[in-house]
Amino acid sequence: MKAIQIMGDKDAPNIRLSDTLPKPDPKEREILIKVFAAGITADEVTWPELYTTSNRVPGHDISGIVEALGPEYSGSLSVGDGVFAMLRANTSQGGQAEYAIALPDEVALKPTSLSHGEAAALPIPILTAWEAIFTHAKLQKGAKVLVTGASGAVGLMLVQIASHLLGAEVTGLASPQNHARLKELGASQVLDYQSSNWEQMIDNVDAVFDTVGGAVLDRAWETVKKDGVIVTVADPPPPWAFGEGQPSQLQDHPYVKWIYFILTPSSESLEAVGALLDKGSVKPLEVKIFPVESALEAWTYAGQRGRQGKAVIKFPRQLIS
Repeated sequence: MKAIQIMGDKDAPNIRLSDTLPKPDPKEREILIKVFAAGITADEVTWPELYTTSNRVPGHDISGIVEALGPEYSGSLSVGDGVFAMLRANTSQGGQAEYAIALPDEVALKPTSLSHGEAAALPIPILTAWEAIFTHAKLQKGAKVLVTGASGAVGLMLVQIASHLLGAEVTGLASPQNHARLKELGASQVLDYQSSNWEQMIDNVDAVFDTVGGAVLDRAWETVKKDGVIVTVADPPPPWAFGEGQPSQLQDHPYVKWIYFILTPSSESLEAVGALLDKGSVKPLEVKIFPVESALEAWTYAGQRGRQGKAVIKFPRQLIS
């Protein structure tokens, strides 16, 4: 089967297209998916898990159809169902291949209103936003929030879910060219992240959702209320992630809750966000589709700042409809 492989190491990754990998077979409760489209997360070339897999196939966001089911599978999916999935970071093979293996808690029926290309761009961004808002921040209706990196894939989902589902007052940080779009999607206020004093224009937010890290995260502490929460998924993570110490800002903000997390797959959450997408409550991301033969170009595009649309690879003999 055709597949993308990352050779070398994370200091000098080499992306290549292969057509020699064998088609996997589903075992036990596994689901074999014929991949129609696979999203690219450019930062994945820095993730250590990729370099411990036997075939170095990247990709965790996919959309396609169920090709076969393992002998012990007992769920509700059937062969031929259209599905989308978020594969775990430590999966034995990633999703940028004509066929991929998934576990039951990684897969849900594809939203019928979306093309496979659109669906393949969504699992990580929309599930990250969902987990940040409902599991970690436990955001309440009508809350006041700040989203950094609001025009990125995760940021766009955070803005929409917080504003449309919870009626939150959302302030987004983004480049000026993205301000109008963010307001269309539900942001109450959008500020230029390059402004020297944006943190002075925001105060008393219940939650900060940070996707940027570094100096932006440091400045965001000045916007949160006394007993608010800061949730970050920044890559690279802050120095205090994984229990490595505490934020220095606690000296001035001792009651603020601070969380860094790595996303956990959830078929239930995928089903929930799929329903929102079909209802139109949340809009999908813009995508830029590349045929698998242009995989190198797709990965280059995915790593660019200010790109218009998330990079998605489509595989041969499959139509993105």
